[in-house]
Amino acid sequence: MIGILTPEPGFLQDFADVARLFLGDVTVRPEPGDITYTHTLNEADGMWIDRWSNGEQAVSTKSPVRRGSPLEIKRLRKRASKLALYHLLKRQTGMRPPWGALTGIRPTRLVYEAMEEGLSPLEAEARMTDLFDVTPEKARLLSEIVSMQTGIRQPQANQFDLYLGIPFCTTRCAYCSFSSGELGNGRLTEPYTEALIREIHLCREIVQEKGLQLRAGYVGGGTPTSISCSQLQRILAAAMESFPGGVEWTVEAGRPDTIDREKLKMLSDMGVNRISVNPQTFSDDTLRRIGRAHTGQDTLRAYSMAREEGFSDINMDIIAALPGETMLDFRHTLDVLEMLRPESITVHSLAIKRSSRLHEQLTRDGGHTQVDAAEAGEMIDLARSRLSAGGWKPYYLYRQKYMAGNLENVGYALPGCACLYNIGNMEETASVLALGAGAITKWLFDRQRRIERAPNVKNIEEYIARVDEMAARKRAVVLEQPKTKE
Repeated sequence: MIGILTPEPGFLQDFADVARLFLGDVTVRPEPGDITYTHTLNEADGMWIDRWSNGEQAVSTKSPVRRGSPLEIKRLRKRASKLALYHLLKRQTGMRPPWGALTGIRPTRLVYEAMEEGLSPLEAEARMTDLFDVTPEKARLLSEIVSMQTGIRQPQANQFDLYLGIPFCTTRCAYCSFSSGELGNGRLTEPYTEALIREIHLCREIVQEKGLQLRAGYVGGGTPTSISCSQLQRILAAAMESFPGGVEWTVEAGRPDTIDREKLKMLSDMGVNRISVNPQTFSDDTLRRIGRAHTGQDTLRAYSMAREEGFSDINMDIIAALPGETMLDFRHTLDVLEMLRPESITVHSLAIKRSSRLHEQLTRDGGHTQVDAAEAGEMIDLARSRLSAGGWKPYYLYRQKYMAGNLENVGYALPGCACLYNIGNMEETASVLALGAGAITKWLFDRQRRIERAPNVKNIEEYIARVDEMAARKRAVVLEQPKTKE
């Protein structure tokens, strides 16, 4: 157990995140532990002085005292004290995480923040390495993403994006921690379809009252294509009629074993112009290991059918550092992707959440092996170099806790094929109206630079019973006047 003693207890979780960059999935408490880190804060000559000690080593850092709103001061104080702890842990362990001191989900925000202060893109990139100790390679990746997002990052003032959640899968992947359930005997799919359509109709009234226009629609899950073709068609018809005008409609066809020609033709006829066909890997041994009910050949079959049905914008997801995978397996997956040449490829670093079956297998059952942080990093670097050489460019990035090697997830796309919904959602530059079990509406209020959220209940049966309440939550957020700053 790691102890952290600090005069800023409100930042304890943030300090714990920094500690885990170096020490792994440790327990952190605000009391003396097996190792105790003690933090003191002083102010002198217009400078904040943060000092961290582990009893044997100590680091002191200085940063200018800032004035402004309480929220801004809190943000800067947190940054300064986290950086000081980071430098102590770096000295103690001799490690340098690829993302330096950063623990947040969206590191691109710091590049945009620097550019808003008047820095050039190159100067913003330099700040990432100088201030946050991000490696030059990762800082360059952020610069490339910012460049790819030029002109498409920010929707118009009256636009919103739509998310429809279909929380069903044919089987549950070993690494999955999402709010979804196995299809089972299918008894909930019809009542869920009816409930989701009702929420669509209720939210149509909100959008009309607000005078909003849809920019991009995204149907995710779960696996949307795990429900019947007619059910998915009814959901899409209700959404497209209620929220017309979207320039982009994505459906995560996802698992190849749920894709057939009937569904693909229906999606094409409905006007869906972007789909995902997700192999995760082209190693059949790995697919069995992680609980996927398909083979690599099934993925090739589904991809070929999608092309035959006219889809010209296909995304494919792969995952680095899957249990039991070798660099040879990962190279093979990249070989197949280069041959298929989908318009976009999302490269995930495996994140083993505590609620997943894989976490239990790795920590208690000892049933799988996993590559170490160094090899996970080599896989991610290999994907970046090969995809970039093939013409795919990074266009969005996000990070998660418990990721292999403290790495990242990156979406790559061919020119003109970046997904608007992904950018708006990951960068939090678009208001997202999110419908379905477990979906979370995020509404932006630019003048106050804040986001209000309206979460739907995760349990499928609870959602079905309380769909009117879920719509009412959205109405309260979207139509009420923004709160004033305190």
